[in-house]
Amino acid sequence: MVSLDLDQLKLIVFDWDGTLMDSVDRIVGCMQAASIDANITAPSDDAVKDIIGLGLREALQRLFPDCDSQVHSELTEHYRRHFVYESSIATKLFLGASEVLVSLQSDGYSLAVATGKARRGLEKVLDETKTRHYFAATRCADETKSKPHPQMLYELMEVLQVQPHQTLMVGDTEFDLEMAAAAGVASVAVDYGAHEQSRLLRHSPLVCISDISHLNQWLAR
Repeated sequence: MVSLDLDQLKLIVFDWDGTLMDSVDRIVGCMQAASIDANITAPSDDAVKDIIGLGLREALQRLFPDCDSQVHSELTEHYRRHFVYESSIATKLFLGASEVLVSLQSDGYSLAVATGKARRGLEKVLDETKTRHYFAATRCADETKSKPHPQMLYELMEVLQVQPHQTLMVGDTEFDLEMAAAAGVASVAVDYGAHEQSRLLRHSPLVCISDISHLNQWLAR
């Protein structure tokens, strides 16, 4: 477990899907629809949840290891079409997420996002949720290395001029917690997203919470 002195905490980095936004069901449905469009057997719900948090390229490689790059490209286009334009499965911020961001920013923390989403997708949801102004910096999987590689955190810490011991990662998947550990950053797990609590606890987060609003309570303890 990476320790954290809360008195030195300056930067809180959030994962997006499954942590701030309730989008797991949409991701699962769109991946399954993309598979059908490509005439490939659709993966199970659990199989898709297992890869949430990875960049799309890495996710497809894990889900469809026997498919070649051409099929992966086709799946990418189908998935993006379904997710951005055609899916009827609603996505919204988890209850209390906006209030948490307001409170943390008011308390003087810098906030950031490290996500497996593509830049175009993140920009879209930041505008739709009117949360862009809360985040001092963001990183996406299509512009740097995908989780669980620590590069996203390295870049965010460099841009915002903070050190690992001044940073906290909040996420709902093993990939988030693995990335944090690799970067020497402490982590908080949330167990209402893609990966179940038992998987998250393997990576020794400082705490595992079941409601995003509990983050403020834990920080104020």
